[in-house]
Amino acid sequence: MSELFLVRHAQASFGTDDYDRLSGLGHRQARWLGEHFRYRELDFDQVICGSMVRHRETAADILHGMGRQPTGFETDPAWDEFDFQAIVSAYLEEHQEEMPTPGASLAPFSRILRAALRAWSENRLHGPLPERWEQFEGRVRAGLGNVIGKKGGNRRILLVSSGGAISTALRHVLEAPASAMVQMNLQLRNSSVSHLFFNSKNIHFSGFNHVPHLDRPDRAGAVTYY
Repeated sequence: MSELFLVRHAQASFGTDDYDRLSGLGHRQARWLGEHFRYRELDFDQVICGSMVRHRETAADILHGMGRQPTGFETDPAWDEFDFQAIVSAYLEEHQEEMPTPGASLAPFSRILRAALRAWSENRLHGPLPERWEQFEGRVRAGLGNVIGKKGGNRRILLVSSGGAISTALRHVLEAPASAMVQMNLQLRNSSVSHLFFNSKNIHFSGFNHVPHLDRPDRAGAVTYY
């Protein structure tokens, strides 16, 4: 059986003018994961990531932590994240009473994001969007098909993406409803690892949202979700 390690990008720069880049902690999370792979003597026949900056920076830092060339990865935009800002904006346009007050904590944002994703996945958002749910789901499924459909057994593949794309791929494998994507997406920790086994006939879910590289007392504060 071949193995697919799905890694959510490390912490991005939430709350800044450019979310799509890693924070200082995010760079450390990714390097620590690479060091964990090296300690476990895990190497990869192929490293793939989405085309977003936070994906590429995470992949490069993981490879650096493994002692490999940080440019040794391929990019595939099929694994890019959906535009969560556009989805939230479209939702709030239709539910202006839920607009959080300036300076609010992350809690109202999380509630709104959950509601917006549910509305999006159920085709209840009617405003202009860069991508509809069916389009997003279709490209992620195509990306997964490209990975698992290549010939050659006993491969080990590392794939770096975002919470929405990873959750959608896992939802497809589990044959779960769209609501499962929303639930998994909001649980995924930065730099977490989910794991699949596959061959030419079958694909099996093996692990979800693990952060072994952060599971130590001196890194207890390094577990993040944005």
